[in-house]
Amino acid sequence: MPLERWITDNEPSPTYPIYTRANAGEVCPDPMSPLFGTFGMMKASELGWQDAYVSGGTFDREEFDADQPNCVGSFGGYLYLNMSMTRIFGVRAPGMTPEMVDFQYFGEMPGIPPYQPRPTDESPRHTEALSRLFGWFLTAEALPELVEDQSRVEEVVGARPDLAALSPAELVARARAMIPHWRSLFERHIIVSSGSGVGLGTVAGVCAAIGRPELTMQLAAATGGVDSAAPSWEMWDLSRRVRSSKRLTSAFDGGVDGLEARLRAADDADCDAFLSSFADFLRRYGSRGPNEWELRSDTWGTRPELALAAVDRMRLADDDASPRLHTERLAAQQHAAAAEVEAALAGNDEARAQFGAGLRCARVFLPGRERTKTNNIRIVHEARLAFRQLGRRMAEAGHLAHLADVFMLTDEELDDFVADPASFTSVVQTRAAAYEELFALEPPFIVVGEVPPLSQWKRRDQHGAATVKPGTTLTGIPGCPGKATGRARVVLDPSHPQALEPGDVLIAPITDPSWTPLFVPAAAVVVNVGAQITHAVIVSRELGIPCVVSVTDATNKVPDGAMVTVDGTQGTVTVH
Repeated sequence: MPLERWITDNEPSPTYPIYTRANAGEVCPDPMSPLFGTFGMMKASELGWQDAYVSGGTFDREEFDADQPNCVGSFGGYLYLNMSMTRIFGVRAPGMTPEMVDFQYFGEMPGIPPYQPRPTDESPRHTEALSRLFGWFLTAEALPELVEDQSRVEEVVGARPDLAALSPAELVARARAMIPHWRSLFERHIIVSSGSGVGLGTVAGVCAAIGRPELTMQLAAATGGVDSAAPSWEMWDLSRRVRSSKRLTSAFDGGVDGLEARLRAADDADCDAFLSSFADFLRRYGSRGPNEWELRSDTWGTRPELALAAVDRMRLADDDASPRLHTERLAAQQHAAAAEVEAALAGNDEARAQFGAGLRCARVFLPGRERTKTNNIRIVHEARLAFRQLGRRMAEAGHLAHLADVFMLTDEELDDFVADPASFTSVVQTRAAAYEELFALEPPFIVVGEVPPLSQWKRRDQHGAATVKPGTTLTGIPGCPGKATGRARVVLDPSHPQALEPGDVLIAPITDPSWTPLFVPAAAVVVNVGAQITHAVIVSRELGIPCVVSVTDATNKVPDGAMVTVDGTQGTVTVH
C-alpha cells in the first residue's frame, strides 16, 4: 500500500490552520528523520517557539492547542511553519500588519489565502506587551545575552565526555541533556529574529516614504559580525594557501575524494601547514554543514570532504573576488545611503529619530539572528555526536545496517531500543526504505487545515515549470544590491558544487550556512524561496554578493549554462 502519512506527522491545528514551507526550507530542506522530528524540531524547537511567543507577549500559554505542535508542523516528514500564528503577531504588534509579516518573514508566496480576522486576534493587552518588546528592539545597542549563551554553549561542548566510553543508555542521556539548552536557545532565536524584522521593516518604511525603497538593502548590507559568514572568510584564506602553492594545487587537482590522505602522505611543509589550519577550522566550525539542524545529516566535522569541496571551488577565484573587498565596497555604499536618507529627512526630527532607531536595530539584530542560530546548531551537534556514537556501536554489533539507521527511531523508542536493540532491526529497515521515498515528493507550499494524502503529492520528477525563453525577466525580492552578469549554474546540493566556476551565477533551491562558501566565487546568487531576513539575504549582504530571493521555481525556469543578469537592487533575473 502507498505511504499516506509519515511517522513524525501531526494534524494541522484547528485553531491556527495555515502552514507554509516558506523559510522552513532553509531550516529543513529534506524530510525530517523520525529521531530529529520527535526529539528535536517537534519537541525542543516547538517548545522554545511557544516560550518565545509567551515571553515576548504575542500569546498567552492557554491560547495554544493542547497536546499537539502549534508553531511548526510535520506533513509528509517536511517541516512547515504556522503562518496563522505569525499573522496574529502582525495583528497584535504595534505598527505591523499580517501582510507585512508575510512579506518580511516568508517572501512572495503564490496561492496563499488572505488573512481572515477573528474576534480574538486583536488584543490591546498583548499589543501593550509587544510595545515594550519593540521598545527594547529599537533601543538596544548590543546583545550581551547572546555572548552569555555562547559561553554556556562553550561550557557544554567543553564538558563533552569521551563518547566512546559511555554505555548506550548514557549516550541517550547525554543527547537528552541537550533538550533544555536547545529549547531555551531556540526561544532566544525566535525573539531575536523578530527584532531583525522590526529593524529592517522600520528602515524600509522610511525609505519608501522618501521615495527610495531600493536604499533599504544598501543600508542593511555589511553589518559585520555575521556568524554564518565567518567560515567563508576562513575558507577563503585556506583557498589562497592552495592557490599560492604548487604542491597543494596539484593535490586539489586530484579531486576532493581522498584529498586529506594524499596531503598527509605528501611529507610537504605546505601540506602540513594546510592540514593544521584546516583542523583548526573544523574544531571551530565542525558543527556546520548541509541541512545542519537535521540530526541525521553529516557536517563539516563528521565529513570534512564537504568543506574541502567548497575550498576547492574558492581556489579557482582570483584575489579580487575576496569577500573582504566586497564588504568594504558595500560598507561605503551603506554610509552613502545613510547620508542620503538623513539629508532627505532634514527638518523632520521625528522621522530622523525613527530612521536612526530602525537602522541601529537592524545592525544589532540581523547579525544577532545568525549568532542565535550558531548557538543552537552547536547544541544540536552535541546531540548528533551522541546519537552517531550509539548508531556506530549498534551497527558494529549487527543490530543496524548503517550508523545512520539510528535516526529512524523515535525519541519514545530509544529506551526500548537500548534494552533490546535486536527487536528493532526489522522495523528500522522498513522505516528507512519508506523514509527514502519521501525525498521524491514535492511538498505543497501551503497547507490550509487539511493535508492531502501523500499519494496525491506531486513527485519531484514531475516539474511543472519549463525553462524560460531568452529575453525573459523573472522577478523576486531584492536581497543584496548590485548587478552582475554571468553563466547560470543550477546547484541542487551544496555537497556537489563541482560545476560552479568563478563568475558563475549560483541558482539554488534554498540556502543554509553550508551554501555560504559557494557565494564567494559566484558573481551573484538567486534562490527559489526566501524573504528579506532569510539566511541567503543576510549572508549575501555580508559577503557583498548581489542576491535575489523568492524567484519561484528558478532552479527549473533558468536554463543551466544560460547567460543571465541579476539585479539585486531591483530584484530581477534576466535570461539572455
